[in-house]
Amino acid sequence: MAELSKYEQALAKYNVDIDDAQVASAVRQLIAEKVPENDTLEVKKFLMGSVELTTLKTTDSDESVLAFTEKVNEFEATYPDLPHVATICVYPCFAKVVSQSLEVEGVEVACVSGSFPSSQALIEVKVAETAFAVKDGATEIDIVMPVGKFLSGDYEGVCDDISELKNACGDAPMKVILETGDLKTASNIKKASILSMYAGADYIKTSTGKEKVSATPEAAYVMCRAIKEYYDETGIQIGFKPAGGLNTVSDALIYYTIVKEVLGDKWLTNKWFRLGTSRLANLLLSEVIGKEVKFF
Repeated sequence: MAELSKYEQALAKYNVDIDDAQVASAVRQLIAEKVPENDTLEVKKFLMGSVELTTLKTTDSDESVLAFTEKVNEFEATYPDLPHVATICVYPCFAKVVSQSLEVEGVEVACVSGSFPSSQALIEVKVAETAFAVKDGATEIDIVMPVGKFLSGDYEGVCDDISELKNACGDAPMKVILETGDLKTASNIKKASILSMYAGADYIKTSTGKEKVSATPEAAYVMCRAIKEYYDETGIQIGFKPAGGLNTVSDALIYYTIVKEVLGDKWLTNKWFRLGTSRLANLLLSEVIGKEVKFF
């Protein structure tokens, strides 16, 4: 028998032979039994503080991103008793605009990098973009796992990419987007989660929001199971971020419930649990305030 690569050795420590139907059944049961108890004002306030307020539009400009950032500054003054968002997430070319205009302590500056959303570029280009984002003030970096390499079985290439980009981040935490809608199966999602964590991810994230299928409860469940097993194996805590297709407060409550039930209270902070969305911020705020508000 050929000797297993270090990546295959890592995967061999975990059960990656997962049945999709069993995952779907477990998620249905969890949602039915546990979500209602989390439908509270306290949880919705917490979720507001976990939002990564995101603008990733072709039409973004220095002016629009500045106005976007100023809304976060205004929120602190308008709603001093409510938690502010966790991050502002933008393209790397706007890192300087956000970092120089953001006035709220505790809000991170996140940049999608490494040829987002496809990850299809020379590694040298992806490294340079990431390094520039950090130099310009990004305090967190979101990259996309090279999905094509993963699907073709090039696990070494996947991990090498992630490791090089992790090095380019320096001290900035790095989120690895798995693009779970393209991975399709629970087994693939579990493998991608484990490889990303072993290669240096500080968070794993579901989706870019740019593909046909984005975050799903089933993908979140598998990813959280992988995070828990990785933590039990290594003692290293990895964060979780569902993103793409988070359209309702109900969606947010479902992801909160999955994190609570699978990972536990240690992950229920706005450091370890994030929600990649913008539309959700106004919906959560409206429910907390008790009337429709379009602040952001």
